[in-house]
Amino acid sequence: MSGFKSQRWSLKGMTALVTGGTRGIGYAIVEELAGLGATVHTCARNKEMIDERVREWKIKGFTVSGSVCDLTSKSQREELIKTVSSVFDGKLSILINNAAIVTLRGATDYSLEDFSSMMSSNVESPYHLCQLAHPLLKASGNGSIIFVSSIAGIIALPKLSAYAATKGAIIQISKNLACEWAKDNIRTNTVAPWAVNTGAAAVEPDEHRDDFRRLIARTPIRRLADPNEISSLVTFLCLPAASYINGQVVSIDGGFTVSGF
Repeated sequence: MSGFKSQRWSLKGMTALVTGGTRGIGYAIVEELAGLGATVHTCARNKEMIDERVREWKIKGFTVSGSVCDLTSKSQREELIKTVSSVFDGKLSILINNAAIVTLRGATDYSLEDFSSMMSSNVESPYHLCQLAHPLLKASGNGSIIFVSSIAGIIALPKLSAYAATKGAIIQISKNLACEWAKDNIRTNTVAPWAVNTGAAAVEPDEHRDDFRRLIARTPIRRLADPNEISSLVTFLCLPAASYINGQVVSIDGGFTVSGF
C-alpha cells in the first residue's frame, strides 16, 4: 500500500513541457515538477536566461532542458514540439501553458495592435500548442494539460478588458478540450489565480497604484500570491492522485466555486 501511495504522489518517469519557465510562475512550476521526479523541458525567448536556468537546475539535481522559442511564431511553436518529441521519444505526459503577456490600460487606450498581440500570445499560442502536442500526450497513455488563466477571466477587474478576454477564452478552451480529449486519456484543467508577485512589472507602479490597491482589497487573503503558491496546485493537478480531475477551473483565493463543464 505504501508503494501505491508513493506512486500517486510522484511524477517519476513523466515528461513535461512548461512554457515561459525561466521566471515567475513558470519557473516555480518547473522546479515543482522536477522536484517530484518529472523530466522537464521549458522554453523562453532569451537564450542566455534559459542556459543560466538549466545550469542552476542541474546543480539542484533536476533533469531540465530548454530551448529558445517565440511562442507568437507559428513556425517556432512547431519547432518547439519537434524538439520536445525528440527529447522525450515521442511521448509527453504534461503540457503547462503558462506563458502570457499582460498590460493594464483603459478600454479606449488599447490599440488594435495591443489587442491582437495579446490574443496571439495568450490564446492562439497555447491553443496551437495543444493541437501540436496532442499526438505526444495521447502516446503517453495518460496526458495532462494545465492552462494558467487568471481570476480576470472569471470576474471584471479594472483596466484588464483585453487581458480578461484572453483568459476567459482560455477557460472555455480548457473545458472543451477536456470533453473532447478525455477519450484519448488526456485531462485538461485550468488554474485561475488572483494577482501574483512575479517580479515582472508590466506597468509603472505609480501610474496604477490605486488600481493595484483596489485589486488587493478584493483579494480575500489581502496580499499578492507567491509563484510557489500557484505552482503547488498546478503540479497537484498533474499527479496520478488527481487522475479523476478533468475539465475544472480552480480559482486560487478567489472566494468562488468554479464548476467544470
